[in-house]
Amino acid sequence: MANEKNQQTLSALTGSLSGVESFYVVDYQGLTAGQLSKLRKDIREKGGQLIVAKNTLINLALQGDGRDFSDALKGPSAIVVAQDDPAGVAKALSDAAKGNDKGIPAVKAGLVEGNRVDVKVIERLASLGSKQSLQGELVGVLSAHLSNFVGILEAYKEKLEGQGA
Repeated sequence: MANEKNQQTLSALTGSLSGVESFYVVDYQGLTAGQLSKLRKDIREKGGQLIVAKNTLINLALQGDGRDFSDALKGPSAIVVAQDDPAGVAKALSDAAKGNDKGIPAVKAGLVEGNRVDVKVIERLASLGSKQSLQGELVGVLSAHLSNFVGILEAYKEKLEGQGA
C-alpha cells in the first residue's frame, strides 16, 4: 500500500497539473533557500507556480494526463506551471539562471500550449519577452498603420473636394 503522504501529494499534484497547457521541468538543485524563494516569487509574478515533488510522483501525475516526461525526470526536478504567460515564465527562469554562476535552474524539457518542446525552443521563448510586451508592440504597429491609412483617406478626401469646387 502506498504511503498516505505520497497519495495526498500525488492528488494535489494531479489537481495542480490538470488542464495545464504549459509547464517546464527544471533542475533546481544548488539553489539556496533565498534564491529558491526569489525564484518562486518571480514565477508567481508572471502567473506561474513552482512545484517541487518527487520525480516518481511528478511522473505519475503527468502520465495520468497522457504525458510522458520520464526521460526528463532524472535527478532533482521541479515543475514550473505557466498558466497565462509561458514566455514570461520562461524569461523568469532564464533570468534566474543568468543571475548565478551555476546556470540554475536548468530547464530539462517543457510543454507549451499542449506541445512538447525541447530546451532550445524554451530558450527562444524566453528571449521573446512577456505576452503583455508583445501585445503592446502589436498594438503600436497596428495603430501606426491605421494612422497612416487615415492620413491617406483625409488627403484623398481633400483632393476630391478640391476637384469638385
